[in-house]
Amino acid sequence: MYGLILAGGSGSRLWPLSRELYPKQLLNIQNTESLLQATFERLTEIVPSANIISMTGVKHVSNVRYQLSKVSENPIVLSEPISKNTAPAIALAAKYVSEKFKDDDVMLVVPSDHLIKDIKLFIQTVKEGEKIAKQGYIVTLGIKPSYPETGYGYINVSDNKIEDGFIVNKFVEKPNEELAKKYLAEGNYYWNSGIFMFKPSVLLRELAKSSPDIYSLLGNFDFTASDEIPYVEFEKMPSISIDYAVMEKSDSIALVPLKSDWNDLGSWKSIYDVSNKDENGNVKVGHVLDEGSKNSLIYSSSKLVATIGLEDTVVVETEDAILACKADKTQDVKKIFDTLKKQNDNTHLVHKTVYRPWGYYTVLAEGKGFLTKMIQVNPGQKLSVQSHNHRSEHWVVLEGMAKVLLEGKEHILSPGHSIDIDVKEIHSLQNPYKETLKIIEVQKGDLLIEEDIVRYEDMYGRV
Repeated sequence: MYGLILAGGSGSRLWPLSRELYPKQLLNIQNTESLLQATFERLTEIVPSANIISMTGVKHVSNVRYQLSKVSENPIVLSEPISKNTAPAIALAAKYVSEKFKDDDVMLVVPSDHLIKDIKLFIQTVKEGEKIAKQGYIVTLGIKPSYPETGYGYINVSDNKIEDGFIVNKFVEKPNEELAKKYLAEGNYYWNSGIFMFKPSVLLRELAKSSPDIYSLLGNFDFTASDEIPYVEFEKMPSISIDYAVMEKSDSIALVPLKSDWNDLGSWKSIYDVSNKDENGNVKVGHVLDEGSKNSLIYSSSKLVATIGLEDTVVVETEDAILACKADKTQDVKKIFDTLKKQNDNTHLVHKTVYRPWGYYTVLAEGKGFLTKMIQVNPGQKLSVQSHNHRSEHWVVLEGMAKVLLEGKEHILSPGHSIDIDVKEIHSLQNPYKETLKIIEVQKGDLLIEEDIVRYEDMYGRV
């Protein structure tokens, strides 16, 4: 089998913890590893790691590649140069397997942000789906509804069984509460998990029938020579989900009920549902002091959060934002995220503390023409060899020892010492020592953005 992990979402409903440049699949929410890493390791129970492809956006590719390098020797990561929803991504992955592996075995497509604890039952369901997929069907794994959820799409199945599954009648949009109760009562509706199985040839066949605009463009991509997805070709793709492009139009869809537990962690309510609760039904994370609250989720990432007498409430604190809402309104967090995006407010985009493969940085202050960071470089790590077209930088060492390469010359700096980097000078900050390195970086210039980095060498493959 082959696996495809879709790792490009923004996780907007988990704002303010999830941000556009560091979305929920990269976060450690339930375990000691990220959701992405847990997804990869779950797939390796049934798919060889060398057969697992991860598809992500260009903004996330370095973090995705770095996280997967912790659980796999040579992870395959394909980078979409622009977001075009799931149909183009899945279509290209099917073509990739056909061309790169010259194979037509079953592909298992999974989102990167699901929580599944019972791996044994998950594998059992996948094996049941594989049998049906080999017969020329596109198989979706459905979740038996346990309550009238309005945040999921539904799938209606017929009484016609095929192996351990059912023939699909239709896909249904996210319903209102009245419709959701009706679907629950009828018993032949399932939640759409977004997990699919198919042979590449079958998906390409259905694309040719249902979405010829996507299918006709696939000929412009050649994976026999390179894993690169060219922007000029991918930009021509329509932005459409696999449900709209294929699943709702095809008559070759089957559903297998998922036997294991499942949660898509798509909202703070779902985080509450899967978390351990105290005697009052509260989930408390971080530095929290509470008096008399019930059935609430209180999350602190950096400050003391004190709560009194809350009920059915969600409170989430991060360095630069606080969310407070009723527990039954957590699906509406996306509206806040979208509003921030429209207002060009960076609070939707990135945290003040940003994690990188080499460590992290925290924005301390910013204003017109300047930005100040505290940068931590972990032992044995180094930043890329780079330059900037719009800013100069001044570094002061706080802790540890810094090895600085500047215009071909090496400088060793101890605490209290500093160095200046002018616009367009080629430089690198490195920590080849056993102690953590911390520096203050002051940027000056007319354009102070992360995109103003020209990389020449990078140990994390970001060139």
